[in-house]
Amino acid sequence: MEDKKIIENDSQLIVGVNEKISCGKAAFLGMQHVLSMDLYIMPLILGAAIGLVGGELSFFLQMSFFACGIATILQAGFFMKYPIIQGPSYVPLGAMCTIGATMGVSAMIGSLIPGAIMIVLLGIFKGFSKFVRKAIPPFIGGIIILIVGISLTPTAAKGIASSDGNLSANVASGLTAAGVLIVCMILQYKLKHNRILHMVSVILALVAGTVVAAAMGAADFSSVHDAAWFKLPEFFHFGLPKFEIKSCILMMFIYLIVLLDTTGTWVTISAITGEDLSDKRIDRATIGEGVGCLVGSLFGGTPMTGYSSNAGVLAITKVGSRMAIIAGGMILMVLGVCPKLMTVISCIPTPVVNGVFAVVCILLISNGIKIIQSEPLDERSSLIVGISVVAAVATIVIPTDVVNAMPQFLNYFMSSGTAVGATIAVVLQLCLPRKKKAVKVALEG
Repeated sequence: MEDKKIIENDSQLIVGVNEKISCGKAAFLGMQHVLSMDLYIMPLILGAAIGLVGGELSFFLQMSFFACGIATILQAGFFMKYPIIQGPSYVPLGAMCTIGATMGVSAMIGSLIPGAIMIVLLGIFKGFSKFVRKAIPPFIGGIIILIVGISLTPTAAKGIASSDGNLSANVASGLTAAGVLIVCMILQYKLKHNRILHMVSVILALVAGTVVAAAMGAADFSSVHDAAWFKLPEFFHFGLPKFEIKSCILMMFIYLIVLLDTTGTWVTISAITGEDLSDKRIDRATIGEGVGCLVGSLFGGTPMTGYSSNAGVLAITKVGSRMAIIAGGMILMVLGVCPKLMTVISCIPTPVVNGVFAVVCILLISNGIKIIQSEPLDERSSLIVGISVVAAVATIVIPTDVVNAMPQFLNYFMSSGTAVGATIAVVLQLCLPRKKKAVKVALEG
């Protein structure tokens, strides 16, 4: 059977996905990806929720970073071969907090393993790519990218205007980071052949935001002094896994939501890099996703997913080389065995990171709109766009009390605006009939 392409776009990059770059450039660009991602927040919330404190919580964060590094290297280097960084997924957070708090950490870890194996098998037996090929043509891919950007925007806005600590400092540092990055992007547009500006823009934004935060007393790096330099990772540090049937089944369902969520990231990166999202690549990516989740389980961490913010950073730097992402994975592994360096990263003020994140959302939304506009918007297409986007936004703003009152599986599904909006877009694509004239024209073409 011919290996069909799911989505194909013109590259927006100045350095292609498979182009080689120097080790120094790879390390610098990889660090930008790591710094612009809030990889530590999800495991920090989870660790605190399941009762980990002090050194145990710190070690839990280390293991999460180490697992992220391994999963990233495997996905970017061997499986999908896309410039994509793997990180902890927020989708299963509620379920994992509940399982960990009520049944213990061992049961939480045990609930992750069967679902990870299921995802690997989906890739091996080519089940997921068949679904994607039928349900996600370029137009639907554009809608998913748009929804990803819209869904992430409230997180960025709340992070900048956080009431934790000094509100004025939070807003000032976050807006400084966003403003510097936007200025860099404008200069990039004017100076299209200046590669250096493309490569350093994210670092400049983070440094500027951190300086403002420090000047206003909102940056504290004192904990770096007390952190250890080196600590080895361990398998099953928190005990051997226990397999509770109910929790395993629940997590298997949630893994499918995570996979659908990740598909949006794959489509986004395909649009930015111009790399074909073929059946073979999706199958390999699915295997890589499952293996990454399994690695996270073995180290007592969390399920892994491709990070959408990573795609936005690619659009900013316009350097898509997998070498930079693999270097980022190596940096994550180093951070996983070096608590002192990891503490430095985690001390970057959250509003500063979210300032960069806000600009990432702008790029994701604009890329989604660009792909949607590449096809004529008839009544059917407009309906799909409108319903799916409104559903995603409604999911984001719906009160938490209402979500918590829903049946458990709906509760977890509604935790992701991307999953809800993408699911509705796919269902409408499959169910809404096309006009006979449009079908005839398509067949004749």
